[in-house]
Amino acid sequence: MRTSLSALPVFGTLLFIFVLVVSVSLQSMAQNGQIVYKKYCAGCHGAQLQGSAGPALIKKEWKHGGDRNSLLKTIRNGVPSTEMIRFEGVLSAKEIEAVTDFILNAQTSPELVKKTDLPLRVDTKLYKLRIEKLVTEGLTSPWGIEFVDANHALVTGKNGELFSLVNGKLDNQKIAGLPKTYGTDLVGGMMDLALDPDYKTNGWIYIGFSHNPQNSSDKKTPGMTKIVRGKVREHQWVEEQTLFQVPDSLLVTGGTRWGCRFLFDKQGYLYFTIGDMNRAGDSQILSRPSGKIYRINPDGSIPKDNPLYGKANDLQAIYSWGNRNAQGLAQHPTTGVIYASEHGPQGGDELNILKKGANYGWPVITYGIDYNGSIITTETHREEMEQPITYWTPSIAVSAIEFVTGNRFPRWQNNLLVTALKFEEIRRLVVKGDKVTEQEVLLKGYGRVRDVKIGPDGALYVLTNSPDTLLRVTPE
Repeated sequence: MRTSLSALPVFGTLLFIFVLVVSVSLQSMAQNGQIVYKKYCAGCHGAQLQGSAGPALIKKEWKHGGDRNSLLKTIRNGVPSTEMIRFEGVLSAKEIEAVTDFILNAQTSPELVKKTDLPLRVDTKLYKLRIEKLVTEGLTSPWGIEFVDANHALVTGKNGELFSLVNGKLDNQKIAGLPKTYGTDLVGGMMDLALDPDYKTNGWIYIGFSHNPQNSSDKKTPGMTKIVRGKVREHQWVEEQTLFQVPDSLLVTGGTRWGCRFLFDKQGYLYFTIGDMNRAGDSQILSRPSGKIYRINPDGSIPKDNPLYGKANDLQAIYSWGNRNAQGLAQHPTTGVIYASEHGPQGGDELNILKKGANYGWPVITYGIDYNGSIITTETHREEMEQPITYWTPSIAVSAIEFVTGNRFPRWQNNLLVTALKFEEIRRLVVKGDKVTEQEVLLKGYGRVRDVKIGPDGALYVLTNSPDTLLRVTPE
């Protein structure tokens, strides 16, 4: 059959249109996949797929398969006993396919993952914020920050380090003799720090870390969060004292979610948190350490008005229980009420008012489901179990919290700053007693926000992971 010459231009036009439509469609899918990745995946796997809390996604060897079908299966179903949640039901089938193809294409076309410079000026409801990148190199997985004075701060690093900052710059001489940590890939490591209320006269520094008595690096070694205090003298950690350590019979093998956040209240008591160590049921057992918030005196002794004081079969340092993994503690500057932020599973991150002897319900009640998509419990309420004053579903991976004080942000006075790891956010909450009346996202996308502090100068200091940075935020 002979083709008409007059038909060729039409055929060529149709072919051009077809190629153009396919090209635009593929480009649209790629952009959609990148959007989905940024929203749901970057917080754990890094903005450039370089890895953070989760593994890197540009690599040659894949534990669960790196072909398209394997990646689709992993994203749909999640990975049991890990933080990789089931996304089927959270994302549509097209979104799962788009993000899968984005990850696959990034293996051979890394230019798809472009590093973008985030703005150093941000408009919020009440202020225009100026963001200063104070430290961008030298910090390794920073976890907590405390200010010694206006010119000196200390920062813990997850891998077992204590960094010193002088006049906003990192001291290159490392502090030696620190306690050994392990389980950094089990949501553990060197975690929070606190300074004694009388630090200027006694020099005590408090540190929480994942510990095993054998000092083994094998993550199968039984361990538990340990609390110590010590001093820094001429870049040496000295005079270490153990304040909280459970007997070997209470250690946990292969646990995750170790806590640990500190708070010294206005009465001088030290509060600290221990996560559920992936043993949810232990949160309800008062003779086991997992899933609790504790209160002790600065020397490690037990306050006589603790709810379990004198009960020989229980851990008498316990202040509350039924907590999954509290990683934020803050006391209201005027009311004295203590608030705690807590990681839920897939959904159900919580903000609670901390009460003596209260049961926060995990895992009997929760607003979340398990990472594999299964139902943990059908109950969200039960008598004699506390309700959160707010909760976040999907989970934002809530971390540290801090009340705004000082004169730098007067229009934010006594507002609560809430940080998020997975969502890479700082939120401002207006809290009135047991009600959250307003939420505003202030910063987003600058990294997994691990800690936030109002400094002696009234500025907001922000510790992030992936990238590991310290930001200073002030109003223009």
